[in-house]
Amino acid sequence: MNSRDDVVVVDFSDLLVDPERGGDNDHSGSSSATNTQLQSKLIQAFGSGSLGIVAIRGVPNFLEARSKFLPMAHVLAHLPKEYLEERLADPKTLYNAGWSHGKEKLGDKPDFAKGSFYFNPLSDEPGTAELREKFPLSYPCNVWPDKDTMPNFEVGAKDLGSIMHKAVVRLALHIDALAKRERGNSYRDRLLYNSMKDTDKAKGRLLYYFPLDETAGSAEKANTENAQTSVNAEDSWIGWHNDSGFLTALAGDIFVNDETGEVLDRAIIDPAAGLYAVDRGGNTVKVSIPEDCMAVQIGECTQIVTGGAVIATPHCVRGGGLAGGGLAGNGVDTDAKPAVRVARISLPCFIDTGPTFRLCLPTGCSPDQAIGSGVGSAKVPPLADRWTDGITFGDFLTNTFEMYYDWAKKT
Repeated sequence: MNSRDDVVVVDFSDLLVDPERGGDNDHSGSSSATNTQLQSKLIQAFGSGSLGIVAIRGVPNFLEARSKFLPMAHVLAHLPKEYLEERLADPKTLYNAGWSHGKEKLGDKPDFAKGSFYFNPLSDEPGTAELREKFPLSYPCNVWPDKDTMPNFEVGAKDLGSIMHKAVVRLALHIDALAKRERGNSYRDRLLYNSMKDTDKAKGRLLYYFPLDETAGSAEKANTENAQTSVNAEDSWIGWHNDSGFLTALAGDIFVNDETGEVLDRAIIDPAAGLYAVDRGGNTVKVSIPEDCMAVQIGECTQIVTGGAVIATPHCVRGGGLAGGGLAGNGVDTDAKPAVRVARISLPCFIDTGPTFRLCLPTGCSPDQAIGSGVGSAKVPPLADRWTDGITFGDFLTNTFEMYYDWAKKT
């Protein structure tokens, strides 16, 4: 396992330049130069040899919104269990809205490593009444904690998610330009940009990763030896997967004291903890998103519709606690003294189309071009086994969820 900090960084201001026309008031050629430099960076971020991720610096109001909202996950995760399960969980959507803990599975075992709060930052009631009835899992309605319990939670969630969505829309325009360059006129003009701009299907997932020794107890397993094995696993906080949708916005992460909610200095955190991806050489590398940036990962659907001009990358999250601290710093140190129990908080926001969108290749592009451009990895189910040209996004997700379940049981 290697460490790698060279995530490509672009400036949000560069995304505001129209890749086709340049700036409206630009007559000096500087917009053309900006677009050329930006396209070069996006090829480095998303193309052959890449990690399938780009960081964006300078997104207006992002840092303030993130610092306000992410720490609220600690308060949420420590609300009374009865409130979380009876007031905030939504079984009728298979826990695709509101609180979920231990409802998802890794293989055939409940996943207690993290708690999730799902929400749509763009709409409380996405789609139409007819679409919500026909596709209840794609268009769940939001479930929010009451304002007396968490006064600023709903506003904070919508603010941060909306800011990230706007950045994704601008990035999508430049991915379209990259795909057009690679695939020519067979790629439909502004396909991704229009889809991301007009969608009301977005899913924020506020994640609270519990200390790993606590996870073993919550699942009613075992002993310290099993907990230690869980800590050391490279995918101990979230298993290997590709993002199956279109574009995933990432707010970065913070680490907190699980007991107090205090945000911890990253310098004292186990450097092995965090996000990992597979590079084009098949190597597992650590991905570090600069703290003043958000990031965007490519999903498999975007890989398909661009004919492999950009690619999705397998990734996972490894757990950890304090640097050099006993059981990864989670509650026990070598002298049996209390140590800080470290939890991790993050927020991916999945920006997608509706479930009836058809996943078609650009005209003249072969499935081998689209699939072969990605990372062939035993860590995730093969894309060719889940997708056929023209399949709807909804059916593709169904195939993917079923195959991941079986895949996790085998591995």
